[in-house]
Amino acid sequence: MRTPDLDWLALSPTLWLLGASCVALLAAVFLPRGTRRAGGAVVCGAGFAGALALAAILYVDADAARTVVADTFARDRFAALAALIVCGTGLLTVLLAWNERLGRGEFGGEFFSLLAAAGAGMVFIVGANDLMTIFLGLEWFSISLYVLCAVGGDRLPSLEASLKYLVVGSFGSAVLLFGFALVYGATGELELTAIGQALGEGEAMGLAGLAFVLAGFAFKASAAPFHMWTPDVYEGAPTSVTAFMSAATKTVALAVALRVLVTAFPEQTELWTAAAAALAVASLAIGNLAALVQRGVKRMLAYSSVSHAGFMLIGVVAASELGGRALLYYLIPYSAMSVGAFAVVAARERELGREVTIDDLRGMLWERPLLGVSMWTFMIGFAGLPLTGGFIGKFYVFSAAHEAGWTWLVIVGVAATAVSLYYYLRVVLALWTTPELRVAPVGGSPPREAALQTAVAACLAVTVGSFFAVQPLIDLAQRAADQLPF
Repeated sequence: MRTPDLDWLALSPTLWLLGASCVALLAAVFLPRGTRRAGGAVVCGAGFAGALALAAILYVDADAARTVVADTFARDRFAALAALIVCGTGLLTVLLAWNERLGRGEFGGEFFSLLAAAGAGMVFIVGANDLMTIFLGLEWFSISLYVLCAVGGDRLPSLEASLKYLVVGSFGSAVLLFGFALVYGATGELELTAIGQALGEGEAMGLAGLAFVLAGFAFKASAAPFHMWTPDVYEGAPTSVTAFMSAATKTVALAVALRVLVTAFPEQTELWTAAAAALAVASLAIGNLAALVQRGVKRMLAYSSVSHAGFMLIGVVAASELGGRALLYYLIPYSAMSVGAFAVVAARERELGREVTIDDLRGMLWERPLLGVSMWTFMIGFAGLPLTGGFIGKFYVFSAAHEAGWTWLVIVGVAATAVSLYYYLRVVLALWTTPELRVAPVGGSPPREAALQTAVAACLAVTVGSFFAVQPLIDLAQRAADQLPF
């Protein structure tokens, strides 16, 4: 058997992040104790920055989509754009985590090593082109995230979050693996295009496999009713880890799900679009209604994440090039808004020394203008209001659904948006409340963290810039989505 030729450029973002992970781990051992966190952060940041540049090269270079490494990996703009979003999210997370308290021990180097390893797994899976490679990438980044959730080892919520994520996430992986096994049993193929050619329209085992595959990806995307792990894990994990998970994991899960569905199940489009529509409606209903009664900001944002999974699934339901473009565009401002919102929460957490409620945000607009204005912008962006990329993202997925004949799903999405205004604007109202009425912070003056504020400012720029510079981003998404076999 001939050893397959390797396309080193196609694998270079993954390999670069893997190298950064190894160097950061060595830094945790060999650097002086006081410099381990900074050393690990610099190495991890360089890893994400280098992978970002390599993914950009791949995007520019991939004029024609093709498979490499014995057809197990796709070298195309779709994978490159998803990798760009993941690497940008990772770079912002490094800034957010720079000064985060990670437990009684000094876990700086190990934390950043695991963060780079998770990013490498995510960059790898978005280009995966067969079932075995997809599952390898899934477990790769999932195991890293399980450990990251427990890094704050002296905090009971972190240990609880890690255990819940491990148990439920492993179950979700098992469901996905069982679906892959059924699909392989029905077709005898692992490569996605070959599965699409071999799987008959009425093949019972293949349809059962499709159902389990959809459920497995719904677990990873935090789509209802498979979202049960999301609120507790988002609330208990270190805030920087929550920020990374909320943006990067959702990007990976939805991008890979779209590739798998349109490539491996073209004859079952009517079935999986109907199932995805049901998941979207459930996510919109459960996410928004549960968020209405939350007082903790992280828990509210967790249910908001479930709701946004529903909006993104509308793009998947469209099953068209326009739907693919809408999904990819939506992920750009959503990732910025998610990381930015959790960064603001992290700033307040470090100031108060406890979990942040909506009342704890009172007066932030006046006390810390950059963070207050940014949080205000992120909230109206999540709500889908103008002057933010969130407005364009929702409008785009609604347009794709309407063009594909899913008008009733658009109506459900508009109704869900109206419901979400209540809890998003409740945060905006707290930010605007005069400082005399807010809950006074403890511990003296707020810490001035240049790295965190830089991350927030970058997220603010992307959130607003994606509204005013919408056409270049749409062009990026269009060239990427055009390389999928719709």
